[in-house]
Amino acid sequence: MVNGAGYMKLILAGGTGQLGGVLARGLSERGHDVVVLSRGRSDGTSVVRWDGRGLGAWAGVVDGADAVINLAGRSVNCRYSRANLSSMMDSRIDSTRALGMAIQAATRPPRVWLQMSTATIYAHRFDAPNDEASGRIGGDEPGVPAHWRASIDIARAWERALAEAPTPTTRKVALRSAMVMSPDRGGAFDILSRLARYGLGGPIAGGRQFMSWIHDRDFVRVVAFLLERDDLAGPVNVAAPSPLPQREFMATLRRTIGTPIGLPATAWMAELGAFVLRTETELIFKSRRVVPGRLLDAGFHFEHPNWATAARELVARRQHRS
Repeated sequence: MVNGAGYMKLILAGGTGQLGGVLARGLSERGHDVVVLSRGRSDGTSVVRWDGRGLGAWAGVVDGADAVINLAGRSVNCRYSRANLSSMMDSRIDSTRALGMAIQAATRPPRVWLQMSTATIYAHRFDAPNDEASGRIGGDEPGVPAHWRASIDIARAWERALAEAPTPTTRKVALRSAMVMSPDRGGAFDILSRLARYGLGGPIAGGRQFMSWIHDRDFVRVVAFLLERDDLAGPVNVAAPSPLPQREFMATLRRTIGTPIGLPATAWMAELGAFVLRTETELIFKSRRVVPGRLLDAGFHFEHPNWATAARELVARRQHRS
């Protein structure tokens, strides 16, 4: 069943980052009133300050809202040191619990809570795609590095905190999102396209590992779809239906940009580069073959299901903005 798609008051936690900006813009353009919860600045109306850990005056904006969307959490684009992993875990669990308490305390709680999760929760695999029904949750694959298991532990704890939140009248959805491709500065597409322009977008460690992705406008459309549907709860894969091996993904991007070569990188070269850039090789080595089973079953239509057409649109928008 689809509810009437009209004006909604939406609370967007963690909405000042790159992805939050994509979502806030897209939902505002659809006519919704978006209130952002931010640890930084506050204007008291469209941006409200919170600490992401406990109840405060900010909780008042949740009461009477139609929906809560939580993107809050420390970026995974870092070295997986003990301190960084702890910060990644705490920022996700604390913000989820705080929102759960605010919803529980509300006189008029939101009817739906969309909680960011990650496609990283699935197993590293090449043999078959992971959907919500038959996909394998990762963490126990042979030969997988310990720090990969740590990121899966964080993802599982994140979803568990959502499931355990005592909000019986609020529908809860865990957004197992792939990389969101947007022409905005600082996002995944920005980084990958710069690598391709510099001739560095070749196969990494052979390039067999799958890359799951979603176009930014489809990401906004999925969120709007899930806000309006009252029959979808629990984990939902937010990814285009056509993941590609890394070598094919980057070859397509190079052709779109017009870069004739893409230098390959061995595993040790990628490890060295990740160390220099203060990031982690899991982000490029892990095979994320994720497909949107529940969205397709529910009748969602992707405007950009294929990477070739999505890449052309993103490159054109990027050039238009330059």
